[in-house]
Amino acid sequence: MSHLLSTTKNILHRKSSKATMSGVPRTPVTVAIVGCGQRGKAYAEYARVSPDFCKVVAIAEPRPKSQRRFADLHNVDNTLVFNTWQELHAASEETINTIGRRLADAVVIAVQDEMHKEVVLAFAAQGYHILCEKPMATSLEDIFQIEAAVSRAKIIFGMGHVLRYSPYSREITEIVRSGKLGKLVNIVQVEPVGYYHFAHSYVRGNWATEKTSSFSLMTKCCHDIDLISFWLSPSTPSRVSSFGSLQHFRKSSKPAAAGAATRCLDCPIEKDCAYSAKKIYLDAVSRGKTGWPVSPLVDGLPDIENVTQALRTGPYGRCVYESPNDVCDHQVVNFEFSDGATASFTMVAYTSLICDRQVRLHFTNGEIVGDMHTFTTHDFRTGARTTSVPTDEGGGHGGGDLGLIRAFVEAVRTGRQDALGTTLAEVVKSHMTVFAAETSRREGRVVDCGEFERTVREQVAAAQNASVGEAPTTNGI
Repeated sequence: MSHLLSTTKNILHRKSSKATMSGVPRTPVTVAIVGCGQRGKAYAEYARVSPDFCKVVAIAEPRPKSQRRFADLHNVDNTLVFNTWQELHAASEETINTIGRRLADAVVIAVQDEMHKEVVLAFAAQGYHILCEKPMATSLEDIFQIEAAVSRAKIIFGMGHVLRYSPYSREITEIVRSGKLGKLVNIVQVEPVGYYHFAHSYVRGNWATEKTSSFSLMTKCCHDIDLISFWLSPSTPSRVSSFGSLQHFRKSSKPAAAGAATRCLDCPIEKDCAYSAKKIYLDAVSRGKTGWPVSPLVDGLPDIENVTQALRTGPYGRCVYESPNDVCDHQVVNFEFSDGATASFTMVAYTSLICDRQVRLHFTNGEIVGDMHTFTTHDFRTGARTTSVPTDEGGGHGGGDLGLIRAFVEAVRTGRQDALGTTLAEVVKSHMTVFAAETSRREGRVVDCGEFERTVREQVAAAQNASVGEAPTTNGI
């Protein structure tokens, strides 16, 4: 037996042999992390703060320094540290075939968006419970394939719609569900992406082009649309319309005084540019700030030297007006729901706030106004105004990252999908709504959501059955 199998057998034996007096397993739910970047680290943090509930036992990460730091942080055995998800999958296949056990209870998939389908399908086929970072996938056909694979495998499936899971959102959800302010008839939500956040992620970064990722409403805002749909459920979106474009981050907006410079470190007006890479990254490092957005630039700990090198040679040092980005930098979406309720959503790059969403929920007998940190409830009948400051449990998205992984671990422990507060069908439907909204923006028409889903399912099924010609496009129908 290989060293890997020997180590795995010992780990699995220790897991199965520990129990409380009541017979309920005391050992934590074990997870494998596929992708140890910002999102993988965010979800794995639960294993550090609650080791009795969750333990990281295997990882797959191609960057050597990031891999080593992650493995050391979570004390992952060297035999369960892999460079690629394929290596992790192959090792899992070996243990399943030889000792009848998987390497872990669940897999957290935090790779790039366009890779989600192949990784989900591979591990679902092995019977792993799966938490997949948002979005589910970047094309309709990939979403339908994931839907089918998860249904066949009968596994717990969690989606990285973290906004549902913060203490702030949970408290608002309790008020919505209680009915004490009457019927919820309208929601207005604004996503202020942040001027330098947008430049980092959607101009210079991994989500800059539709060809290599997807449209920005999907990559940035699918969990906003999920939250709006969640609050208005069981009603479902019936019609959507949307408008938006790429306004500023293009060559035609480049200041003439910048001349032929294509990188911020060579630009004569860098000091006067809001999107200067030197300001965003190097100045942050000089102040001792090495977390996001600096940390994605290098493998290992950022310092002046390696960040400077990254800005001289990599995408994060490019002039925002010389970058190949093509996704919308502002977009609005209007919704009508099946019970007559309405909602509007705005995503905009040009804000000082960084993802601190602002929301207004309008009920027949009151309203809620919030900013992701606090919210004020106004009861029209009594005149009472109450301001709530939910406890921030730490982590990203106001505690939503921690809340989601906690719920997922509980779902895996109990074998109950409802512990996640969502179903596979709901996840698919909220993604369909995002695609419908983007279709509206592209085609300049109001889109009927039910008709849209029926049509795209028929088109994808026909393309698969025919098995000839080019499949439907990645980012729409």
